[in-house]
Amino acid sequence: MNAFIGWLNRHMVPIAAKIGSIRWLVALRDAFIAIMPAMMAGAVSTVLNVLIRDIPTQFKWMGIVDSMQWLIGINAMVWTGTLAILGLLFAFTFGYQLAVQYQVEPVTGGIVVLGAFIMSLPQNFTVALSSALGKGATKLITDAGGVVDGKNISMWGYFNFGKFFGSYGFFTVMIMGGIAMTLYIWLMKKNVTIKMPEAVPPAIAKAFTGIIPATAALYLAGVINYLISLNKTTVIEFIATLIQEPLLNMSQGFWAVLLMTLLVQIFWFFGLHGTNVLGPVLDSIWLTAQIANMNAFMKGEALPFVWTRNAFDLYAWIGGAGSTLLLIAILLFSKRDDQRTVAKLSIAPGCFNVNEPVMFGLPIVLDPIYFIPFILAPVVMVSIAYSAHILGWVSSVKNQIVWSMPPFVNSLIATMDWRAPILQAVNMVIGFLIYVPFVKAANKLDPELTVDEPVMKKEKRVKETGKLEGDAV
Repeated sequence: MNAFIGWLNRHMVPIAAKIGSIRWLVALRDAFIAIMPAMMAGAVSTVLNVLIRDIPTQFKWMGIVDSMQWLIGINAMVWTGTLAILGLLFAFTFGYQLAVQYQVEPVTGGIVVLGAFIMSLPQNFTVALSSALGKGATKLITDAGGVVDGKNISMWGYFNFGKFFGSYGFFTVMIMGGIAMTLYIWLMKKNVTIKMPEAVPPAIAKAFTGIIPATAALYLAGVINYLISLNKTTVIEFIATLIQEPLLNMSQGFWAVLLMTLLVQIFWFFGLHGTNVLGPVLDSIWLTAQIANMNAFMKGEALPFVWTRNAFDLYAWIGGAGSTLLLIAILLFSKRDDQRTVAKLSIAPGCFNVNEPVMFGLPIVLDPIYFIPFILAPVVMVSIAYSAHILGWVSSVKNQIVWSMPPFVNSLIATMDWRAPILQAVNMVIGFLIYVPFVKAANKLDPELTVDEPVMKKEKRVKETGKLEGDAV
């Protein structure tokens, strides 16, 4: 075991450390964090509409629904300004955070990525009719600037708000925004800028500084969009077909979920914040799936994805990565004073998914005894939860939750399904049982640290006299 841990320490830790320090990935992680307030506001609106619209409708309590129409309308407006436009918000925050990482003007960076994203969207809207229009109706629409093609009517100058402004645009933001920002940052670093006199106010000077780099970056995005449009498609549709949809479909496979769980645990074991190091991957793929679920749920549509970002938190990382809340087993079975003290102190933070006291206080980090349950428990738990989702025994996540929300409450709000807390409880029991043998093994490895009083007195006598009572003189 020690040899294996040593090998991982030599080969895995340096790679993880380098990944965690890549500025593009740090910017991506911080950009997702920056849109969290909008996601939470949209989540509140979704939950409220479930409580005052969906549940009463299910039980035919239409009086409640009718009396709360004003709040239902407000919730729809909040959703429109949050979850429905997360792609737009993410475009700005990604450009801003990337500029911060490279220490160039950040507001202009946000504008560059936002502009590059808007260019990548289809600028027409198509409606499919159930039957073809007559000549009079066709002429009326054509005169208004529309195009009639059989049963389809299209009009230029409209964005498909419901499809492209949400999480569907995340990958386009990352790719097109990254290309545009590469040129913007390079020109800024080369000082290809307009330099203003010192007497000019700083706000104006910063805006002028970014004019040339931003113009070049936006034109680069424009050229790419034009070239792709020659193939009768748009950048966002091209990226979605070639990259986004295959990745999202792949992420729904069991082995992809298992691999991500395993990597996060391994990084944590070596003292690296696994969920932060792999945050760009988790958010780019599984958060995109989750937001798609949230928007579908708000519209009353079927959820498109089974496994999402919060599903890891709900079922694999209860109490934090490694499910360290389950180290309550120490309080029941450990005889070591040091571990019992840390376990007592870690219970309260663990209820809010803060596991650093256990990770570094016990510690689990680099502990060969707890390495096995630390890896095994989340792997078993995520396997059980994934199977339950695939079999339809529990609903998928359809609402955003804060990572620090306590167990049972978080699963109920995230899924709006009473079976989710039961699945969490089952996983907690299984994780607990996995930890118990290793807690007992830890007792045997360090008997001098037990809370057994005679042993402690005996050790004290050894230190004071250098010999045990009854030893030959």
